[in-house]
Amino acid sequence: MIDLLWLLLPFAVISGWLTARYQQQSAHSLSPDYIKGLNYLLNEESNKAIEVFIKLVEVGDDTVETHFALATFFRRRGEFHKAIRIHQNLSLYSDKRNKALFELGLDYHRAGLLDKAEQAFQKLIASDSHHTLALCQLLEIYQTVQDWEGAISTAQQVEKTSHKSMHVNIAQYYCEQAEQGTEKAIQEALKIDPNCVRASLLEAKFALKKDKYNLAITAFQRVEQQNPAYLSEIITPLQTCYQAIGKPEEFTYYLRLLVERHPSITSLLKDIDLDDFIISKLQEQPPSLRGIKLILDITLSKTDTHKYVLLLKDMITDLLKNKPVYQCTQCGFTAKMLYWQCPSCHHWNRHKPIS
Repeated sequence: MIDLLWLLLPFAVISGWLTARYQQQSAHSLSPDYIKGLNYLLNEESNKAIEVFIKLVEVGDDTVETHFALATFFRRRGEFHKAIRIHQNLSLYSDKRNKALFELGLDYHRAGLLDKAEQAFQKLIASDSHHTLALCQLLEIYQTVQDWEGAISTAQQVEKTSHKSMHVNIAQYYCEQAEQGTEKAIQEALKIDPNCVRASLLEAKFALKKDKYNLAITAFQRVEQQNPAYLSEIITPLQTCYQAIGKPEEFTYYLRLLVERHPSITSLLKDIDLDDFIISKLQEQPPSLRGIKLILDITLSKTDTHKYVLLLKDMITDLLKNKPVYQCTQCGFTAKMLYWQCPSCHHWNRHKPIS
């Protein structure tokens, strides 16, 4: 029913305008095309009716908004070629040129013609019209095509024109450049956003490739100050680093400090020989499936086991198998892998490990 109303809305607008226009004329002067369009409409041949009405309604001060409404209607239906044609026609109408150009850019964008969409928005920015809106659309395009240099430049312009902070996004764009091999982009990311966890993880990753373990340790440990929600991402690689430099006792000491400051990470330490310390910490916290499994792992590694204990461990493992590991703090989207840009709400830096 709602779809039918949307379908009839532009026809109602056009028909009302045409009726008012032709009521001023005699019944004998009604256009054959107008009668043909009404027949198409009555016979539910909407596409043919629209084609006729477009030809009948000339662009003018009293009809231009009708054309915009029609084009928007076509775009929502996915009939981009029709919306593009109308907006191209409207762009010739000087008073509405910039509005038509913006809408044309949206048509191209939705149709996947990103190069043409970029050109349309660039023209608007150059003419200083619809400036911030055009920049935001341009930013979406650059993210889609992974043009991170363009994204950085555009986001900086958005910051200037809208006074809206874009430092989190810009830092992520630099991290994307780093992922593609531009190592120096990591420091740019940290300069823009000192709390960018991803930049620290990337810095440690590059350091490990060069066997620079102390530098990697420094980068990993920075995560605690940046955002302790991501501590689960550093524990295993940190252990590798301390073992590589022959200082496992320093790793154990650091872990004890972490657990004292962030008790929620206790259940992440199952592969580390801190058994008594871990169990004591788990007893101080509300019970959880991960905690139960951890205690079972410790028990099974130290004593003879019973088949029911093994069965219980397998059952709990199965319960945990399908549970998400990460969740977006913006929209609640959950997944088993870490996304730096949430696939659901597209916010950056909101996907975090579930404790």
